[in-house]
Amino acid sequence: MRTSLYVHVPFCINKCDYCAFFSVPLNKMELQGANSGSGIISSYLDGLEREIALCENEAPAQGVSSLFIGGGTPTALAIHDLERLLNLLHTGYRFSSSCSQENGYAPDKDTEKTIESNPGTIDPEKLSVLRGYDINRISVGVQSFDDHILKTIGRIHSVKDIYNSVELIRKAGFDNLNMDLMFGLPGQRMRNWQDSLKQAVALNPEHLSLYALTVEEGTPLDHDYTSGKITIPDDDSDADMYQWAVGYLQSNGYIHYEVSNFAKPGFECRHNLTYWRSEDYTGLGPGAVSCVNDVRSKNMEDITDYRKHLSAGNRPWDDSATEILTKDQRISEYMMLGLRTTAGIDLRGFADKFGAEVNDVYGQKLQDYLNKKILLINDGRLMIDPAYFFVLNGILVDFIR
Repeated sequence: MRTSLYVHVPFCINKCDYCAFFSVPLNKMELQGANSGSGIISSYLDGLEREIALCENEAPAQGVSSLFIGGGTPTALAIHDLERLLNLLHTGYRFSSSCSQENGYAPDKDTEKTIESNPGTIDPEKLSVLRGYDINRISVGVQSFDDHILKTIGRIHSVKDIYNSVELIRKAGFDNLNMDLMFGLPGQRMRNWQDSLKQAVALNPEHLSLYALTVEEGTPLDHDYTSGKITIPDDDSDADMYQWAVGYLQSNGYIHYEVSNFAKPGFECRHNLTYWRSEDYTGLGPGAVSCVNDVRSKNMEDITDYRKHLSAGNRPWDDSATEILTKDQRISEYMMLGLRTTAGIDLRGFADKFGAEVNDVYGQKLQDYLNKKILLINDGRLMIDPAYFFVLNGILVDFIR
């Protein structure tokens, strides 16, 4: 059995105004690595080392099928902290049956290994370290090619930083680049969105992820929005931006393989496909989520408590967020995640997995969507008509059991 591995690095230079993920802004000294061996980053890495050791007996026999290092901004770490992080992962997990031990671990050219970054947080030295550990996919948080919009949402990079970072990534030899872009941002109009996407495509990334802004409760953006300081595009404008982007990217050779994700042929994100196929995954680090053998757990979102629990030999789980999934929950999630992809759901695979035909489980509810041609069946697969992708969430609620 193989599993996917997610590692949460909860550090960033500055927390963006819209961000609700667990992350901790670093001070200048920490960014420079001046407190090596002490401080919050060292505490995090010590905890991570203990968590890897605690999970040693659960490491998949067939190795890790994909690695995703997210955050936060993992590349905000000082180079020696970044190197320690990568060494811990590659010492604690096997990514291949290869016998090569050049870097003290067995590299696997076939394993997708992604790291998230932000423009301005990478340099040739860090990229060289990433290459040394066979990191082969970089995801850059671009969000917009409009300096004013970037400033409005609390991003600290500029458009110039985007171009510089992409140039460095390509010069370092990386040939699998993802860019994250957002639409529905404050002050954004269709022309701004079109210009951003055109500039992104001109840089020829292998993958693009497009996300509509969600105003998360309690964030600075939420405060600015509710107080009337900023306005954001309405739902119709968001829909127009999304539909234009779908057509534009498809006309430029990108496959629309999931609601928010587009890839050149062969560059679909294998790690994220693990989630959409309801396969097992392991999460390490504060705030990380795991789902293994139908048990979903989440690590506590406090670095000090995370390390203390691990030092005592205990799992750093947030007990209030740990659950054993029922069959109805597993069916619901299988449907909701699978229908996000253009490939849809394998009906025979559903029957084998749950011991029942999907039609027997959902009955008339499913038939109504088929009659309206919102859902389709092609070659034994159940899928949604892509024309309804933008309103998918409103459809998926009908498949919660």
